[in-house]
Amino acid sequence: MSLIQPVMMIRSVVVFLILLVVQGSSKPTERKTRVHQEEPLSPVEHDDNKNFDYDHEAFLGQDEAKTFDHLTPDESKRRLSIIADKIDGNKDGFISEEELKVWIKNVQKKHILENVEKQWNDFDLNKDGLISWDEYKNVTYGSFLDNPQEVPEYDYNHMMARDERRFKVADQNGDLIADRDEFTAFLHPEDHEHMKAVVVQETLEDIDKDGDGFIDVREYIGDMYNAEDGAVEPEWVATERQQFSEFRDKNKDGKMDREETLDWILPSDYDHAEAEAKHLIFESDVNKDGKLTKKEILDKYDLFVGSQVTNYGEALLRHDEF
Repeated sequence: MSLIQPVMMIRSVVVFLILLVVQGSSKPTERKTRVHQEEPLSPVEHDDNKNFDYDHEAFLGQDEAKTFDHLTPDESKRRLSIIADKIDGNKDGFISEEELKVWIKNVQKKHILENVEKQWNDFDLNKDGLISWDEYKNVTYGSFLDNPQEVPEYDYNHMMARDERRFKVADQNGDLIADRDEFTAFLHPEDHEHMKAVVVQETLEDIDKDGDGFIDVREYIGDMYNAEDGAVEPEWVATERQQFSEFRDKNKDGKMDREETLDWILPSDYDHAEAEAKHLIFESDVNKDGKLTKKEILDKYDLFVGSQVTNYGEALLRHDEF
């Protein structure tokens, strides 16, 4: 059995702790969110007036963006030129919005797969290329199972039950053994259609305080905002109340049901990769023909990849594809 400390008990506990931090210890005036959308293209704020960090991570992936941060401008452009050739799928000398969107989606997918791969060996204890529920449970909750003492801050039995339920939904053939696709769905349920219902159920369990199976406006606001006695309510709270009544509560019965909750936390009408592709083209398309040449991309290399003038950029170990 594992002796992993509670705060380090991987995905489920980490996610649980993050939710506790976000909902419990954030500043009262800070906005919290339940919206999953897709795996984010980047965790940083998208504000080109400050920097292009979001664009770099969306276009390159988070790890690769860090590599480019330490390259000289010339080396950044050289590598970007190679990437541009890869994005141009039909080799017509132009990069369309669709080709750029496909590239960004593939970068996003690669990030998810790398995340799964990093965790895989920790759970595949018998090295058979599969992860059983027992393996996952023993690695994640081993110390608790060995010594099931109560810890006031964490209800491990509840957390383990939630994980088991999610694992069973991800395990589509019902053998309680996950292959890589099933384990990916378990870790990243928001990206898989058959996992959406369990994400909604987990959300309701967290927010629906009166247990009626719905989320009313009080519960909706209470999940995002911790009011303090005598504190002036920030303006965004009133905006969220309006959002609830005008957009979240579609049937106007004063509460969100499961379908309305799904529309809220996993909106299907917004494609982040498509939005980012449109943004990159808008900022780089000098002749406004709706597509990019390699020259237009290289002329705006700072938007796509960025770099810093350093003395050691060229000395970095280069990836094979470059």
